[in-house]
Amino acid sequence: MKPISNLHESERIVKWRIVFIVALLLIACGRQQEETYQPAFSTHAADVREEYVVGIHPLHNPKRLLEVYGPVIDYLNSNLPQTHFRLEASRNYEEFDKKLYSGHFDFAMPNPYQTVRSLNSGYRVFGKMGDDDMFRGIILVRKDSGIQKVADLKGKKVSYPALTALAATMMPQYYLHTHGLDVNRDIENLYVGSQESSIMNVLRGHVAAGATWPVPWKTFQEEHPELAAQLEVKWQTGTLPNNGWVVRKDIAPELANEVGKLLVGLDATENGRAMLRHLGITHFERATDETYKPVLNYLKEFSSTVRHIEY
Repeated sequence: MKPISNLHESERIVKWRIVFIVALLLIACGRQQEETYQPAFSTHAADVREEYVVGIHPLHNPKRLLEVYGPVIDYLNSNLPQTHFRLEASRNYEEFDKKLYSGHFDFAMPNPYQTVRSLNSGYRVFGKMGDDDMFRGIILVRKDSGIQKVADLKGKKVSYPALTALAATMMPQYYLHTHGLDVNRDIENLYVGSQESSIMNVLRGHVAAGATWPVPWKTFQEEHPELAAQLEVKWQTGTLPNNGWVVRKDIAPELANEVGKLLVGLDATENGRAMLRHLGITHFERATDETYKPVLNYLKEFSSTVRHIEY
């Protein structure tokens, strides 16, 4: 049997060994934590990308708009890696107008009426859709409606997407005005929120006629051929310069130039041409504020003869 004094000495040695081992473990753990949680800082400016908001006026409902224009935005992002473009759809024309005229969008593709008005809200034109021959209003009726001439619409309802739609509202109203109808008294005008809704109101018989423009009508024909077969284009208007591309004036001109170059160059590749077909056009082209002078003149005439509008 060991003496009591020796036993106490052994216990003290064991305790000190345990304390020593624990201390070593704590030191090692501390070093590991320092290594694990060491913050990392990038020295590459390319890692930080400026975001730019892109707005497209309500050519389609928001879901369809994102499907159609999303690939174009992806194309811009892939070719301008130091920037990030984000497509923002709007529920209706009123919402889009508020965003545009408050300067919310960095880049936008408004209709020609909105393009002209945006020039007073800090924007400038740098491009536009091509195919001006497509920028016209069309007026649809059911084939079984019995409507043959403009006068047959007297006392009836006519649908349009929105008050501020140029091709699909103002131009059809001007057409009816120049063909003998007082659009403020002879018919009931319904502003139904979208191109698709204007078409569907005719199809369902809620209105005698509905106004839209060729791009959404072509899309409707492709996606719903049996329903479209029940309708016909009864009248169509003249043409104006197509939808514009605008940029806020505080955006670097060099960036706007690069964006314009990429959009104009879409028709140079098969992939780009496929995107354009999805948009319903053949190309984009360069443009300036001066390009929309004919639109401004048209708006002045419309405002003085049909109904008052801001321009």
